[in-house]
Amino acid sequence: MRPHIVVVGSLNMDLVIQAPRHPQPGETITGGQFRTIPGGKGANQAVAVARMGGRVTMIGCVGRDPFGDTLIENLSAAGVDTGRVGRAEASTGVALITVAATGENTIVLAPGANAAVSVQIVASHADAIASADALLLQLEVPLEAVQAAVEIAQARGTPIILNPAPARTLPADLLQRVTYLIPNEHEAALLGIPLEAEQEKERGGRSRSVILTLGERGALAMLPGASTHVPAFPVRVVDTTAAGDAFVAAFAVALTEGKSAVAATRWGCAAGALACTVLGAQPSLPMRAAVEALLAAQ
Repeated sequence: MRPHIVVVGSLNMDLVIQAPRHPQPGETITGGQFRTIPGGKGANQAVAVARMGGRVTMIGCVGRDPFGDTLIENLSAAGVDTGRVGRAEASTGVALITVAATGENTIVLAPGANAAVSVQIVASHADAIASADALLLQLEVPLEAVQAAVEIAQARGTPIILNPAPARTLPADLLQRVTYLIPNEHEAALLGIPLEAEQEKERGGRSRSVILTLGERGALAMLPGASTHVPAFPVRVVDTTAAGDAFVAAFAVALTEGKSAVAATRWGCAAGALACTVLGAQPSLPMRAAVEALLAAQ
């Protein structure tokens, strides 16, 4: 039976322009192709879970506008249950993304309807969270909603996977309730997570397990009593926008299928690498067969 993962998070329309490099403050440069691409960290991770073979329910909000219509249609087409995506009296969230020739990006968010994801909305979907094999969270919706989802999941014994992005400080009691925390290096530093092996005891008091993503260097599975480095899969980088989302989703699916945290980290690295080879967030999210093929080839 396919694992059921509930995602509480954001849905954005990404406005993407390619450029030879990122402009300096006050500078205007000429870019290349412009695209509107469905995105948002929550929606990206939901689509990625579906493509990895998981059963996924999305909880979030869009506006009553064409962008909102497109986002819901896109999720449904990917196999995501959108019955719990609400409509808010605000515009759909938008992300302005510049992708340089190196594949690195800069992103500015206008949260819009994502800011309407409230404690009350999350509580109204407690049944879905309680029955899930895992809860997947990010930080593009209000922190109060994230905390409400964590409380529901913890009370029911549902594993909690938090991708603390965009980077921000978080209450210690929230971190202590998370089963798996998946930050990148910048996010980990902001959260004050010790990364040295001799500090594992201190780290363990903050979160049961930390899976640190390291970009082109792979990832570090920092588990109670041991840390394991998982190398990256070399690929030609086109766009890194959804690499982290692909990683998190693949990790979640592998883990809920019964794989170890280290094995799930390897699945995450493979999915994240493949996501770097295609322009755009959701278009880049790999199918399970491609991830399995890359894993088998290494």
